[in-house]
Amino acid sequence: MTAIIDQGFVSYEVNNHGIGTITFGHPMSNSLPGKLLRKLAETITELGQNTEVKVIVLQSDGEKAFCAGASFDELISIEDFSTGKTFFSGFAQVINACRTCPKFIIGRVQGKAVGGGVGVAASVDYCLATTQADVKLSELAVGIGPFVVGPAVERKIGLAAMSELAINATEWRSADWAKRKGLYVEVFDSVEELNKEINRLSMQLSNSNPEAMSMLKAVFWKGTDDWSELLMERAEMSGKLVLSDFTRNAINTFKKK
Repeated sequence: MTAIIDQGFVSYEVNNHGIGTITFGHPMSNSLPGKLLRKLAETITELGQNTEVKVIVLQSDGEKAFCAGASFDELISIEDFSTGKTFFSGFAQVINACRTCPKFIIGRVQGKAVGGGVGVAASVDYCLATTQADVKLSELAVGIGPFVVGPAVERKIGLAAMSELAINATEWRSADWAKRKGLYVEVFDSVEELNKEINRLSMQLSNSNPEAMSMLKAVFWKGTDDWSELLMERAEMSGKLVLSDFTRNAINTFKKK
């Protein structure tokens, strides 16, 4: 099933082994406009509730960027606090959908991840990547901050590493760095090797006890029950900052590079 949303899309398929694969895509380096974020969250929730699905693979389209994060075109068009909060709440919805989904989610990160893309990678349960999958939290460089994705990133790599990414917002960190910090479980030299391992692991999990996997996932996410409220509070912070002249000028400057 494929849902076309403006220029982007979210699609999913479930094979006869119970492996559900969700793919999102956008021509601007797989960036995530608000409508696409909401559809992605809905699709994760839908497959989590589908009794035919045993395990989920989350991936983006193509072989280049995994996800460029927030859509700059949409950010610059925000004119009031309510719209800003709604936009950033889209990332909160995706993170919470991953968190509350009773199925394990395997992340496939084939290329660079920026901002919200790092948040998505941090929100899956088991993330595999290629050597091209460098990471950057660029929010501070455009006058905002990784407020919504911060809890997910911090949970996965720790406060020190998250702070390093958030403060040095213009510098890339390598896929190997991300692996050493715990964002990625393994890094592969090619997409072919990445796909091979994802196929192997997803097949293995599709034959595991669904109840045991669901209970284990709940253990992994213990202590995050307040995230529905927490991430919405963070969305309000970003929604306020995006309206400032500083942020608008910073985004416009960034877009011209």
